Amino acid sequence: MTLKESPSQTAGPYVHIGCAPQTAGLEQRRMGKQLGGLMVPEGTDALTLAITVLDGEDAPVKDALIEIWQAGPDGNYTPTPAFQNWGRQGSDLSTGVALFKTLKPGRNGEHAPHILAWIVARGINLGLTTRLYFPDEDNGGDPVLGLAGARAETLIATKTDTGYAHTIRLQGANETVFFDV
Repeated sequence: MTLKESPSQTAGPYVHIGCAPQTAGLEQRRMGKQLGGLMVPEGTDALTLAITVLDGEDAPVKDALIEIWQAGPDGNYTPTPAFQNWGRQGSDLSTGVALFKTLKPGRNGEHAPHILAWIVARGINLGLTTRLYFPDEDNGGDPVLGLAGARAETLIATKTDTGYAHTIRLQGANETVFFDV
């Protein structure tokens, strides 16, 4: 007897209830602390990373769930009490922006400082994986960024007054480079 693969499913409209309850307004309902909500202790001098996901018509995807993974400032991936290398935020249901308080990652070997992002939302069958790089770093020689070729600019964040902003485009002109992992 062979089993057939079951049909894939999207994240659905209720992804925030289980994965980012504060985005769904459930922080007061004893849902517990949101996993990945705090990457650095309160009061840490951290930068703000604002990630916006846009659909094929350049409209914000207001129900996206974004997880990020990154090295610490020393380029090491080992979490410490001062820095968790992983964060999860739901995009704001009005603006579509997901805000992370984090530290800028350091270089890890031949890899330029970068943050890996994983995106799920209604209508996305499999989570999408991409990276974002920093415009004020030496990104030359990064083997992954080099594979993006002419589309590498879709992986470069923008510097802001409080940190960085990055736009992830799911389709259309300037579609972000996604990785098949």
